[in-house]
Amino acid sequence: MREVSTMEWLTETQWLWWIAAALVLGLIEIASLDLVFSMLSLAALAAAGAAGLGQDITVQVLTFVAMSALLLAVLRPLALRKLKPAGEGERTNADALVGRTAVVLQEVTDRTGLVKLTGEEWTARTAPGSALPVDDTVQVLRIDGATAVVAPLPDAGPDGPDVGTTRHTDNP
Repeated sequence: MREVSTMEWLTETQWLWWIAAALVLGLIEIASLDLVFSMLSLAALAAAGAAGLGQDITVQVLTFVAMSALLLAVLRPLALRKLKPAGEGERTNADALVGRTAVVLQEVTDRTGLVKLTGEEWTARTAPGSALPVDDTVQVLRIDGATAVVAPLPDAGPDGPDVGTTRHTDNP
């Protein structure tokens, strides 16, 4: 039985080292989710292919570098466009409340007030010089900290408020 030297063993198993590098880079990609390490992982697989074809380490490294550059420059931007479409994503938290309607529970002035917004009571205020009476339906313009800045609903014409909203008044 022939004894294999360390150099021979490293030369014969280079493709395994590239596969191991691809797996490690793939695990890092799972943690980062930015598609950089997945491109490097694919480039490591290409270098493993070069090693499997018997190419020397210089060709393997050049294959890795060239494939990395190509994948990062071409494939990653295409993949990002598909995975993360341009434009505004779904609004969450306080941003999701902007534009919603609320009902005045306590008269809202430019300093104080209380509204019911998405089933919760919120402190509220209006623009300076205006006041909104109890039971009026208002629209949220923005959220300042824990205070909803509200305004009367815009009228849609002679029929009253916009479709899907109601304005509560004291008159029948």
